[in-house]
Amino acid sequence: MYPDHTPHVPAQRTVEVHQPTPYPPAAVAPAPVVPVQPNAVPAVASIVLPDGRVVTGYAIEPTRPEPVAAKPAVSRTAVNVALGGVGFLAVCGGLVLLTSFIAALTAFVTQLIILAAVFFGGWIAVQLFSTRGHQGGTTVNIRKATFKRNHFHG
Repeated sequence: MYPDHTPHVPAQRTVEVHQPTPYPPAAVAPAPVVPVQPNAVPAVASIVLPDGRVVTGYAIEPTRPEPVAAKPAVSRTAVNVALGGVGFLAVCGGLVLLTSFIAALTAFVTQLIILAAVFFGGWIAVQLFSTRGHQGGTTVNIRKATFKRNHFHG
């Protein structure tokens, strides 16, 4: 950018300095001093510190909070009605839960019975229709007549 034989001089910039303008202080009018006679002359207390110095000053009474206005009493009838309503809602909710629990338990037992019937029915069907172990045929006696594998022997 610059030839080698030309020395580079940084550009000089003009700098503007802004001085803040101070605002004049607001004129505060002092409150008028009205001499007030205290109701009672406060007692002056002196305390002797452990190193022997004596500190004298006025005793400051702690400020007492304003008395809280008494809350109006709630009637016992209103309390009993509210508690009765809460108890009634609790009983109703418990009955709803009990009813739904009984319905769920009934459905569960019904499903268990159906499942057992399917398993045992399948096991019985397998026992009846399977051919293993019965090579010689099945003999059934009905009223002194013998049936041997689809052949009547009388």
